[in-house]
Amino acid sequence: MGAGKFMTWQVGGVNITRVAELGGAPFPSTFMFPEATPELVRRHAWLRPHFAHEDGRLFGSIHSFVIESGKRRIIVDTCVGNDKARSIRAWNLLQGPFLDDLALAGYPADSIDTVLCTHLHVDHVGWNTRLVEGKWVPTFPNARYLFGRKEWEHWSSEEALRHEDDVMGDSVRPIIDADLAELVDMNHALTPEVRLEPTPGHTPGHVSVRISSRGEEAVITGDLMHHPLQCAEPDLANNFDVDAATARRTRRDFLSRYANKPVLVLGTHFAPPTGGWIVDAEQAWRVELTPPGDACG
Repeated sequence: MGAGKFMTWQVGGVNITRVAELGGAPFPSTFMFPEATPELVRRHAWLRPHFAHEDGRLFGSIHSFVIESGKRRIIVDTCVGNDKARSIRAWNLLQGPFLDDLALAGYPADSIDTVLCTHLHVDHVGWNTRLVEGKWVPTFPNARYLFGRKEWEHWSSEEALRHEDDVMGDSVRPIIDADLAELVDMNHALTPEVRLEPTPGHTPGHVSVRISSRGEEAVITGDLMHHPLQCAEPDLANNFDVDAATARRTRRDFLSRYANKPVLVLGTHFAPPTGGWIVDAEQAWRVELTPPGDACG
């Protein structure tokens, strides 16, 4: 495991690398969770110092994970992207070094053979494309892009398009038009070691990513949780959930399923150290940064 923009985990024969695009500065908890007052955040001391500031603000991250499984190089979620007009000011018309950083981590864009989007929200599809001579072109020209069939059906509807930035137009439809997209089921297997796990609610076709190799296991959350605070407060409504009730059920099922198990949980928006293990805590759960002592019990 490393620090900063790059972090790496080994899960059996699978290598997982985190490459960050944005993060670092604390943000008000209500940006994501309208009911998360600073007092509520401070109540959970275990969130400090990695995931929460002393004053109750939260730390987060926008990053991709690159999975090496066999000869496959799979990038999971492609962040916000450069040059894109976005309604969130901090994401608008970015000019960041993400592709250079990806190459520095050992993954130049032309070496990626699979792009997987856990869902089609703005901060998970941005680097699907890049702007070249005024046109949006696929960033990863040698890759197949995997989109959930149910997810695509939802976000390509006219009603959904009326309420979003032009995410479909600049980051998804160019992939469809280039014939690089594959619509897959929510339990699709990418390799013998990597498969999708249905975790709907945040969006209708949202998936997480399960890695199983040589007796070791990990799971990439996607946005079923945006922050470790949701382990301690799993019923917190999120400003960006499409179906909050289903999201709550999915989150509780996920936390129950993986609590006290030797399964590394990698949070798609968790600030460094990003990976940890779910353990029981009072009436809910928390994230431990080392495997629970009874993990194999």
